[in-house]
Amino acid sequence: MHLSKTNPYSAACPGRPLIDLIGAKWTILVVGCLTRGPQRFGELAAELEGVTPKALTQTLRQLERNGLVLRTVHPVIPPHVEYELTPLGRTLLGPVEALLGWTDANIELCSAAQRAYDADV
Repeated sequence: MHLSKTNPYSAACPGRPLIDLIGAKWTILVVGCLTRGPQRFGELAAELEGVTPKALTQTLRQLERNGLVLRTVHPVIPPHVEYELTPLGRTLLGPVEALLGWTDANIELCSAAQRAYDADV
């Protein structure tokens, strides 16, 4: 059972692209970084170990396209660009914090399950 107004299990569901975006590799971590307020690209890249510039750019563009992130270009030389969560983007904070909390609470159990699985393979 799901609480959605549409059927997210259907390929035709209009919400599927948004579910894909929220579940993408870097989305939750980018949203988590932006909870502290506006940040520049370089600040995000430095904090998100392992993210490539291409992946970070794509993630930020998709979040901006969906109204979750605001990109502000300040008219100075060199250009100063900041990213921040929009009011809509801030509505993701609860789910993101819950998921990160769940991860912290269950990492040991999941690690043990991985070790047991790998031992049996």
